[in-house]
Amino acid sequence: MKFVILGCGSSMGVPRADGFFGNCDPKNPKNYRTRCSAFLKTSSINILFDTSPDLRKQFLDNKIKNIHKVFYTHMHADQTHGINDLRVFFLKNKLKVPIYADNKTKNYLTKSFSYCFKKHRDYPPILSIFLVKKNLVFNKKIRIQSIPVQHGSINSTSYIINKKLAYLPDVNKIYKKDYNYFKNLKYLVIDCLRYKEHPSHYNLNEVLNLNRILKPKKMILTNLHSDLDYNELLRKLPKNIKPAYDGLTLNL
Repeated sequence: MKFVILGCGSSMGVPRADGFFGNCDPKNPKNYRTRCSAFLKTSSINILFDTSPDLRKQFLDNKIKNIHKVFYTHMHADQTHGINDLRVFFLKNKLKVPIYADNKTKNYLTKSFSYCFKKHRDYPPILSIFLVKKNLVFNKKIRIQSIPVQHGSINSTSYIINKKLAYLPDVNKIYKKDYNYFKNLKYLVIDCLRYKEHPSHYNLNEVLNLNRILKPKKMILTNLHSDLDYNELLRKLPKNIKPAYDGLTLNL
């Protein structure tokens, strides 16, 4: 079972569409960041987390040949607007791809991408959508827990896989009542947008504080803005914390 960071960049990616790298060294391949998505690969099922606008490139770069289920963290464009690239798996498997989301995200997706869910002229629907539950089990081996976390003015859904890895790409607050779910995990993959504070994302000082509280064996920083050069960030971090890069693979 492997968890792959398909994209670890913030909402505009690194570089931005106009070529701007900010503080990131363009000579380092780990500073080329597509927008956030992740992928759980097992022997029996492939699960995608979010449909980044860069999804097609991510599939090609990581040689992903099939997707069986999709989980959404929230409704924002940088997590949803690659949804049309799921069409290939409907065509390949002759089955609608099941996707899971909270109520706000479900409403956004079915309204904004209605053609994916209802027949549109000559095009059949490609997706079926379900409200995400707190606990879901697939093939008796994969347990996914969903925990709401704060992301600015909305909640985002974080996911914990087999009580080993938590994925929180967009968050500025874990509710204290839920801290125990996130303590002592093998991997904590978490939002770290920049050095300065932000109203809807954790910054570096905040995740360093969380590291002391939650004590993961390894913390992986994602949703990295162009402020954060990979090598510079690596030099600042404790040994158990690493910045993500596109294609980073974690063994579960």
